[in-house]
Amino acid sequence: MTTQTAEIHTSPRLKASAAEWQARVELAAGHRVLAHYGVDDMTYNHFSLRVPGEPHHMLIKRDKEMFCQVTASSLVKHDLDGNPVLPDDAPHCRGGGLIIHAGLLKAREDIHSVLHTHTPSMMGVSAHKSGLLPLSQQAMRFYGEMRYHDFKGFEFDPEMTQRLLDDLDGGTCMLLRHHGALVCGRSVPECVVNHHWLEAACQAQIAVLSAGEGNYLLPDEAACEYAHQQVVESGEFLKGGRDWPACVRLAEQLDPDYKT
Repeated sequence: MTTQTAEIHTSPRLKASAAEWQARVELAAGHRVLAHYGVDDMTYNHFSLRVPGEPHHMLIKRDKEMFCQVTASSLVKHDLDGNPVLPDDAPHCRGGGLIIHAGLLKAREDIHSVLHTHTPSMMGVSAHKSGLLPLSQQAMRFYGEMRYHDFKGFEFDPEMTQRLLDDLDGGTCMLLRHHGALVCGRSVPECVVNHHWLEAACQAQIAVLSAGEGNYLLPDEAACEYAHQQVVESGEFLKGGRDWPACVRLAEQLDPDYKT
Protein backbone atom coordinates (compact mmCIF):
# COMPACT_ATOMS: atom_id res chain seq x y z
CA MET A 1 0.00 0.00 0.00
CA THR A 2 2.86 2.38 0.86
CA THR A 3 4.52 1.71 -2.51
CA GLN A 4 1.29 2.41 -4.39
CA THR A 5 0.81 5.71 -2.57
CA ALA A 6 4.34 6.84 -3.46
CA GLU A 7 3.75 5.99 -7.11
CA ILE A 8 0.49 7.94 -7.18
CA HIS A 9 2.05 11.05 -5.64
CA THR A 10 4.89 11.09 -8.16
CA SER A 11 2.52 10.80 -11.13
CA PRO A 12 3.02 13.59 -13.70
CA ARG A 13 -0.77 13.87 -13.93
CA LEU A 14 -0.91 15.32 -10.42
CA LYS A 15 2.00 17.72 -10.98
CA ALA A 16 1.34 18.87 -14.55
CA SER A 17 -0.94 21.79 -15.41
CA ALA A 18 -4.14 21.03 -17.32
CA ALA A 19 -2.54 22.40 -20.48
CA GLU A 20 0.56 20.27 -20.05
CA TRP A 21 -1.50 17.14 -19.41
CA GLN A 22 -3.52 17.71 -22.58
CA ALA A 23 -0.25 18.19 -24.48
CA ARG A 24 1.03 14.92 -23.04
CA VAL A 25 -2.11 13.08 -24.15
CA GLU A 26 -1.89 14.53 -27.65
CA LEU A 27 1.82 13.70 -28.00
CA ALA A 28 1.26 10.16 -26.75
CA ALA A 29 -1.54 9.72 -29.31
CA GLY A 30 0.83 10.91 -32.02
CA HIS A 31 3.40 8.29 -31.06
CA ARG A 32 0.81 5.50 -31.11
CA VAL A 33 -0.59 6.48 -34.51
CA LEU A 34 2.89 6.71 -36.05
CA ALA A 35 3.77 3.28 -34.66
CA HIS A 36 0.57 1.86 -36.11
CA TYR A 37 1.70 3.00 -39.55
CA GLY A 38 5.12 1.37 -39.10
CA VAL A 39 7.08 4.38 -37.89
CA ASP A 40 8.81 2.64 -35.00
CA ASP A 41 12.60 2.22 -35.15
CA MET A 42 12.88 0.13 -31.98
CA THR A 43 13.79 2.56 -29.15
CA TYR A 44 15.27 5.15 -31.53
CA ASN A 45 13.75 8.33 -32.99
CA HIS A 46 11.97 11.00 -30.99
CA PHE A 47 8.91 13.22 -31.19
CA SER A 48 9.03 16.35 -29.02
CA LEU A 49 6.60 19.10 -28.09
CA ARG A 50 7.12 22.47 -26.43
CA VAL A 51 5.08 22.63 -23.21
CA PRO A 52 2.16 25.09 -23.53
CA GLY A 53 2.88 28.22 -21.50
CA GLU A 54 6.42 27.01 -20.78
CA PRO A 55 8.45 27.91 -23.89
CA HIS A 56 11.74 26.69 -22.41
CA HIS A 57 10.44 23.21 -21.59
CA MET A 58 9.71 20.26 -23.87
CA LEU A 59 8.09 16.84 -23.61
CA ILE A 60 9.92 13.86 -25.10
CA LYS A 61 9.87 10.08 -24.68
CA ARG A 62 12.37 8.12 -22.65
CA ASP A 63 15.28 6.60 -24.58
CA LYS A 64 14.29 3.04 -23.66
CA GLU A 65 10.71 3.29 -24.97
CA MET A 66 9.36 2.38 -28.40
CA PHE A 67 6.79 4.69 -29.98
CA CYS A 68 4.10 2.06 -29.39
CA GLN A 69 4.81 2.10 -25.63
CA VAL A 70 4.56 5.83 -24.96
CA THR A 71 1.87 7.09 -22.59
CA ALA A 72 1.02 10.56 -21.35
CA SER A 73 2.66 9.81 -18.01
CA SER A 74 5.80 8.20 -19.41
CA LEU A 75 6.84 11.35 -21.30
CA VAL A 76 9.54 13.39 -19.59
CA LYS A 77 9.58 17.17 -19.32
CA HIS A 78 13.07 18.60 -19.88
CA ASP A 79 14.38 22.12 -20.11
CA LEU A 80 16.03 22.97 -23.42
CA ASP A 81 19.47 22.32 -21.96
CA GLY A 82 18.47 18.69 -21.44
CA ASN A 83 17.87 18.77 -17.67
CA PRO A 84 14.88 16.73 -16.38
CA VAL A 85 12.05 18.76 -14.86
CA LEU A 86 9.20 16.25 -14.43
CA PRO A 87 10.02 13.80 -13.08
CA ASP A 88 13.16 15.52 -11.81
CA ASP A 89 14.98 12.21 -11.29
CA ALA A 90 14.68 11.14 -14.95
CA PRO A 91 17.89 10.76 -16.98
CA HIS A 92 19.22 13.86 -18.72
CA CYS A 93 18.24 14.29 -22.35
CA ARG A 94 21.15 13.40 -24.62
CA GLY A 95 22.05 12.41 -28.19
CA GLY A 96 19.45 13.28 -30.81
CA GLY A 97 16.96 14.35 -28.14
CA LEU A 98 19.32 17.11 -27.06
CA ILE A 99 21.09 18.01 -30.31
CA ILE A 100 18.09 17.80 -32.66
CA HIS A 101 14.97 18.34 -30.56
CA ALA A 102 16.04 20.64 -27.73
CA GLY A 103 18.43 22.39 -30.10
CA LEU A 104 15.79 23.22 -32.71
CA LEU A 105 13.15 24.22 -30.16
CA LYS A 106 15.65 26.49 -28.43
CA ALA A 107 16.66 28.26 -31.64
CA ARG A 108 13.32 28.38 -33.51
CA GLU A 109 10.55 30.00 -31.46
CA ASP A 110 8.13 29.46 -34.36
CA ILE A 111 8.50 25.68 -34.02
CA HIS A 112 6.64 23.90 -31.23
CA SER A 113 6.96 20.26 -32.27
CA VAL A 114 9.78 18.23 -33.83
CA LEU A 115 9.51 14.73 -35.30
CA HIS A 116 12.60 12.83 -36.44
CA THR A 117 12.34 9.32 -37.97
CA HIS A 118 14.31 6.71 -39.91
CA THR A 119 11.76 4.92 -42.10
CA PRO A 120 13.30 2.83 -44.92
CA SER A 121 11.43 4.84 -47.56
CA MET A 122 12.58 8.18 -46.24
CA MET A 123 16.15 6.97 -45.88
CA GLY A 124 15.97 5.69 -49.44
CA VAL A 125 14.69 8.93 -50.94
CA SER A 126 17.11 10.97 -48.82
CA ALA A 127 19.93 9.24 -50.68
CA HIS A 128 18.51 9.96 -54.15
CA LYS A 129 20.55 12.60 -56.00
CA SER A 130 17.42 14.61 -56.82
CA GLY A 131 15.81 14.16 -53.42
CA LEU A 132 12.01 14.13 -53.31
CA LEU A 133 10.56 14.31 -56.81
CA PRO A 134 7.01 15.49 -57.71
CA LEU A 135 5.87 12.01 -58.72
CA SER A 136 2.67 11.82 -56.67
CA GLN A 137 -0.12 13.96 -55.29
CA GLN A 138 1.37 13.51 -51.84
CA ALA A 139 4.71 14.89 -53.01
CA MET A 140 3.00 18.07 -54.23
CA ARG A 141 2.40 19.02 -50.60
CA PHE A 142 6.15 19.50 -50.23
CA TYR A 143 6.95 20.99 -53.63
CA GLY A 144 9.46 23.80 -53.13
CA GLU A 145 9.35 23.28 -49.37
CA MET A 146 11.80 20.42 -48.84
CA ARG A 147 15.26 21.08 -47.40
CA TYR A 148 18.27 18.72 -47.37
CA HIS A 149 21.03 18.04 -44.87
CA ASP A 150 24.20 16.18 -45.86
CA PHE A 151 25.35 13.35 -43.61
CA LYS A 152 28.34 14.36 -41.47
CA GLY A 153 28.04 11.68 -38.80
CA PHE A 154 25.51 10.98 -36.07
CA GLU A 155 23.89 13.97 -34.36
CA PHE A 156 25.78 13.56 -31.09
CA ASP A 157 28.01 16.67 -31.22
CA PRO A 158 26.79 20.11 -30.06
CA GLU A 159 27.96 21.89 -33.22
CA MET A 160 25.63 19.71 -35.31
CA THR A 161 22.60 21.67 -34.10
CA GLN A 162 23.72 24.75 -35.99
CA ARG A 163 24.34 22.70 -39.14
CA LEU A 164 20.77 21.44 -38.98
CA LEU A 165 19.44 24.96 -38.45
CA ASP A 166 21.48 26.29 -41.36
CA ASP A 167 20.19 23.61 -43.73
CA LEU A 168 16.61 23.89 -42.48
CA ASP A 169 16.91 27.59 -43.37
CA GLY A 170 13.62 28.67 -41.82
CA GLY A 171 11.70 25.69 -43.24
CA THR A 172 9.88 22.88 -41.48
CA CYS A 173 10.56 19.72 -43.53
CA MET A 174 13.98 18.27 -44.29
CA LEU A 175 15.45 15.01 -45.53
CA LEU A 176 18.69 14.09 -43.79
CA ARG A 177 20.85 12.38 -46.42
CA HIS A 178 21.47 8.68 -45.66
CA HIS A 179 19.66 9.17 -42.36
CA GLY A 180 15.94 9.93 -42.40
CA ALA A 181 13.51 12.80 -42.08
CA LEU A 182 12.85 15.84 -39.93
CA VAL A 183 9.29 17.22 -39.80
CA CYS A 184 8.71 20.30 -37.65
CA GLY A 185 5.58 22.30 -36.99
CA ARG A 186 3.44 24.30 -34.63
CA SER A 187 1.65 21.25 -33.23
CA VAL A 188 1.54 17.48 -32.91
CA PRO A 189 -1.21 17.22 -35.57
CA GLU A 190 0.91 19.11 -38.10
CA CYS A 191 3.86 16.79 -37.58
CA VAL A 192 1.90 13.54 -37.61
CA VAL A 193 -0.16 14.32 -40.70
CA ASN A 194 2.63 15.91 -42.74
CA HIS A 195 4.98 13.05 -41.81
CA HIS A 196 2.36 10.57 -42.99
CA TRP A 197 2.07 12.24 -46.39
CA LEU A 198 5.84 12.58 -46.71
CA GLU A 199 6.19 8.86 -46.03
CA ALA A 200 3.54 8.15 -48.69
CA ALA A 201 5.36 10.40 -51.17
CA CYS A 202 8.64 8.59 -50.51
CA GLN A 203 7.03 5.17 -50.91
CA ALA A 204 5.44 6.29 -54.19
CA GLN A 205 8.77 7.60 -55.45
CA ILE A 206 10.55 4.32 -54.78
CA ALA A 207 7.74 2.46 -56.57
CA VAL A 208 7.89 4.79 -59.59
CA LEU A 209 11.67 4.71 -59.90
CA SER A 210 11.63 0.92 -59.92
CA ALA A 211 10.40 1.23 -63.53
CA GLY A 212 13.86 2.47 -64.48
CA GLU A 213 15.18 5.72 -65.93
CA GLY A 214 13.14 6.95 -68.89
CA ASN A 215 10.09 4.87 -68.02
CA TYR A 216 8.25 7.37 -65.81
CA LEU A 217 6.78 10.84 -66.27
CA LEU A 218 7.29 14.05 -64.30
CA PRO A 219 4.52 16.69 -64.24
CA ASP A 220 5.55 20.06 -65.62
CA GLU A 221 6.70 22.78 -63.24
CA ALA A 222 3.56 24.89 -63.64
CA ALA A 223 1.33 21.96 -62.67
CA CYS A 224 3.48 21.22 -59.60
CA GLU A 225 3.42 24.84 -58.46
CA TYR A 226 -0.35 25.07 -58.94
CA ALA A 227 -1.00 21.83 -57.04
CA HIS A 228 1.19 22.96 -54.15
CA GLN A 229 -0.59 26.31 -54.01
CA GLN A 230 -3.94 24.50 -53.90
CA VAL A 231 -2.77 22.61 -50.83
CA VAL A 232 -1.48 25.75 -49.11
CA GLU A 233 -4.68 27.70 -49.80
CA SER A 234 -6.82 24.87 -48.47
CA GLY A 235 -5.26 25.42 -45.04
CA GLU A 236 -4.43 21.73 -44.73
CA PHE A 237 -0.69 21.87 -45.42
CA LEU A 238 0.48 22.96 -41.98
CA LYS A 239 -2.42 22.18 -39.67
CA GLY A 240 -3.31 18.50 -39.81
CA GLY A 241 -6.82 19.33 -40.95
CA ARG A 242 -9.59 16.74 -40.76
CA ASP A 243 -7.06 13.91 -40.51
CA TRP A 244 -6.02 14.59 -36.91
CA PRO A 245 -9.42 13.92 -35.28
CA ALA A 246 -9.45 10.63 -37.20
CA CYS A 247 -5.97 9.90 -35.84
CA VAL A 248 -7.21 10.42 -32.29
CA ARG A 249 -10.08 8.01 -32.91
CA LEU A 250 -7.56 5.50 -34.24
CA ALA A 251 -5.40 5.86 -31.11
CA GLU A 252 -8.50 5.17 -29.00
CA GLN A 253 -9.29 2.05 -31.03
CA LEU A 254 -5.72 0.78 -30.81
CA ASP A 255 -5.27 1.22 -27.05
CA PRO A 256 -6.91 3.91 -24.90
CA ASP A 257 -4.18 3.42 -22.30
CA TYR A 258 -2.04 5.95 -24.19
CA LYS A 259 -3.91 8.57 -22.13
CA THR A 260 -2.73 7.21 -18.78
